[in-house]
Amino acid sequence: MFPIHVSVPAHCAAVELVDGTLTRVLEPGRHRRARRATYVVVDLREQLLAVSPQEILTVDGVQVRVSAAVRWTVADPVAWLERAADPVGLVYLGTQVALRDAVAGLTLDTVAQRGSGLDAAALTAAVASVARPVGVAVTEVVVKDVIVPPEVRAATLELATARQRGAAQLEAARAETAALRSLANGAKLLDEHPALARMRLVQSAPPGTQLVLRVGDDE
Repeated sequence: MFPIHVSVPAHCAAVELVDGTLTRVLEPGRHRRARRATYVVVDLREQLLAVSPQEILTVDGVQVRVSAAVRWTVADPVAWLERAADPVGLVYLGTQVALRDAVAGLTLDTVAQRGSGLDAAALTAAVASVARPVGVAVTEVVVKDVIVPPEVRAATLELATARQRGAAQLEAARAETAALRSLANGAKLLDEHPALARMRLVQSAPPGTQLVLRVGDDE
């Protein structure tokens, strides 16, 4: 004996089919079951679609690998079931195409900044336009990783190292210049004040040093 009621879980919708014909969409709760009806439950909670890295040529001819993530929900359960056999696959393909179109118009330097040069709103709108007909609402498309060729990474590391090395050398030259300037000022001060020079000599003499004081002029 079939139950006379059907229960739809929270955050879901149930599409009712009577003799294969769609009759209604049931919201969460308890509903009376129709005769000869079958029910397909659709999850309406937000989900995440990970798009694997794909190789894309930038406008300056460098090949990069870009991955993304799509936040999406089922907005229309009927379209979700009837418009496509694999709606998630269509959203996945739409995201790949949108990423390719966006990255192809940018330089490597722009793309390498973890996708910061990409227009997130335009990217989301492009994917949403593909997803909408199959009942999917796209909330956001996020660029996850931008992987550049090993040669480019090595060149970038070498450039960063050279910059750091140059900064260190510049700082050492500045310190040496400051030390020489201090020594020059000290020498000038000692030349102008002989008594100060003699006092400095006494202070710098190591312990046990014998000092001979000469009084008067021998000449």
